[in-house]
Amino acid sequence: MNLVPITLRGYQKPWLRADIVAGLTLAAVAIPETMGYTSIAQTPIVTGLYTVIFPTLLFALLGSSRLLVVGADSATAAILAAGLAGMTVSGLTPYSDLWLAYTSFIAILCAAMLLIARVARLGFLGDFLSASVLIGFLTGVGVQVFTGQLPDMLGIPKGTGSWLEQQWSLLTNLGSIDWLTAAFAAGTLIIILGFKKFLPVVPGAIVAVVLSIIVSAAINASAKGVAVVGEVQGGFPPLGWPQGIEMSALGDCVGVAFSCFILIIAQSAATSRSFAMRHGQKVDVNRDIVGLSGANLAAGMSGTFVVNGSPTKTQILDELKGRTQVANITMSAVVLIVVLFLTSLLADMPKAVLGAIVFLIGIDLVDIVGLRRIWQERRGEAVIAIVTAAVVCAIGVEEGIILAIVMSVIWLVQRQYTPKSFVIKEAADAPVFGSAKPGAQTMPGLIVFRYDSELFYANANRFVDAVEAVFSSAPDPVRWLVLDCSSVTDIDYSAAISVKGLIDYVHAHSAHFGIMGADPSLLHSMKTLGLTADFTQDRIFADFDEVVAAYQQDAHG
Repeated sequence: MNLVPITLRGYQKPWLRADIVAGLTLAAVAIPETMGYTSIAQTPIVTGLYTVIFPTLLFALLGSSRLLVVGADSATAAILAAGLAGMTVSGLTPYSDLWLAYTSFIAILCAAMLLIARVARLGFLGDFLSASVLIGFLTGVGVQVFTGQLPDMLGIPKGTGSWLEQQWSLLTNLGSIDWLTAAFAAGTLIIILGFKKFLPVVPGAIVAVVLSIIVSAAINASAKGVAVVGEVQGGFPPLGWPQGIEMSALGDCVGVAFSCFILIIAQSAATSRSFAMRHGQKVDVNRDIVGLSGANLAAGMSGTFVVNGSPTKTQILDELKGRTQVANITMSAVVLIVVLFLTSLLADMPKAVLGAIVFLIGIDLVDIVGLRRIWQERRGEAVIAIVTAAVVCAIGVEEGIILAIVMSVIWLVQRQYTPKSFVIKEAADAPVFGSAKPGAQTMPGLIVFRYDSELFYANANRFVDAVEAVFSSAPDPVRWLVLDCSSVTDIDYSAAISVKGLIDYVHAHSAHFGIMGADPSLLHSMKTLGLTADFTQDRIFADFDEVVAAYQQDAHG
C-alpha cells in the first residue's frame, strides 16, 4: 500500500527549492488576506490564520490536486456571516465565542456533506452552477465585500440591516470621516497597487501591513482615534468539538452549510481542473472532494471557519513555479510560527489596513470583463448573471446561491427545451446547416432534419411540431424524411410516443422515415421502445453522404 499522498508522489528533489520559495511567498500573501477575511466572517483575526494551518495540511495529505491552495475564501465567508446573521440563537453575536463555535460547526457540516458527495460520486453537482451564474454570484459577493469594508476604511460607524440600508447609513455618515484612518486605508491601497504594477514579485499586502504597524506604533494612532486590531490571542489552534451548539438551530446550520458546500464544489473543482489541465496532469475531482472534506473537518475542529479552494492564491502559486503541495505545507508551517510567536506584533495594526486589503479582494471578484463578454455573446445568460448579482446584494448571499442553483438548472432545461433545429443541405465541400424554417428542404423530395438536443418528455412535442412545419411547407412533395440523430444519444418513453406519432404522420403522407448518425445505445433504446419496427433497416444511415446516395438511387430506381 502506497502511503505517500497523491499530491507528493513522484516528487523530484530539484522541485524543493521552488516549492519552498513559493510557500514562503504564498505565506506573505495569505497572512494579511486571511486576517482580512475574518472581517467578512466576523470572527477573531487569528481564526483567519488558522484556516491555512491544519485545513491546508489535511488537503495536501488527502486531495489529488498538486497546486490547489485551500484556506479562507471571501465568498464562503460571506455566505457564512449572512446565514448566521439570520439565525435566532440567544447570544449569537459577531466576534463572540458562540458565533465562532457556530462557524466551526458549519465547517464540520460542510465536511460531512462533502464526504457524502464523494461516497455518492456527486462531484458533478458543481457543474450545475453555470459559468455565467457563478460570475454573477461572485460579482454580487464582490460588491458586498468591498462596500462592507468602506466603514472601517473611513473610520465611520457601520450600518445594520440589509445591504441597501447599510449603504444609506454609509452615505449619511460621510461627514464624520476620520481622515487619519482614511489615510492608512489609502496608503495601503497605494502600496498594494503600486507593488502589483511595478514590482509584482513582492507581496504588496505584507509590505503594507508591516509599514502600517510601524507607523501606527510610532504615532500612537489608537490614541488619535484610529481603530486598531488590539491584542491578538495567539498560540496553538484550539482542538476540539465546538461548544454551545443548540440542536434547535441545526436546520438553519444545514442550510448555510449546503450553500457553502455547493460553492466549494463548484469553485474548487473548476480551479483544480483548470490548473491540472494547464500542466497536463490528471484531474480527480472526487478525490479533491475528500481533501476538501478533510480540510473543513480540520477547520471545524481547530477553531476556525469554512475553507475553500482559492483561485487567486492557486494562480499565485502557479506563477511562482510551485510544483506540489510542499509549497502549501511550507505556507502552513510559516503561518503556524506566526500564530505561536508573532501575534503580539499585530496589536498596532489599523483595522483600516485589513479593510483596504479585503476591499481590493472584493474589487477583484467583480468580473466586469466576464459580464461584458457574456452580454456580447449570450444576452440571456448575461441577464441571469446580473439578476443573480443583484439578488446577492439586495437580498442576501445565501439567497443568491440558492437562486444561482435554481437559475442554472432552469437555464439548462430551457436550452434543452428550445434547442436550435436545422435542415441539412448538400454543398460542394461539406453539408450546410440551414435554419429549419418553413420552405426549407435538403433537395427536392428529401428533408434531413437535425435537432440539437436530446429528445425527452419536455421537448418532444416541440420537436414534432418543428418537423411537421418543415414537412408540410416543403416546396416539393416530401418522399423521404431523415432525422439526424448525431445530437441524440437517448430517448425516453414520452418522446418515443411522440416520435411514433411523427413516423405515422410521415407514412400517412406516403413518405419514408429514416435516421442517420445514431449510435448503438440510441438504436438499442429505439428498438426497446418499439420504434425501429416502423422503418426498415435500409432506412438507417451512417452519415449525410450515405443518405443522399441512397435517396438518389431510390429516386432514379
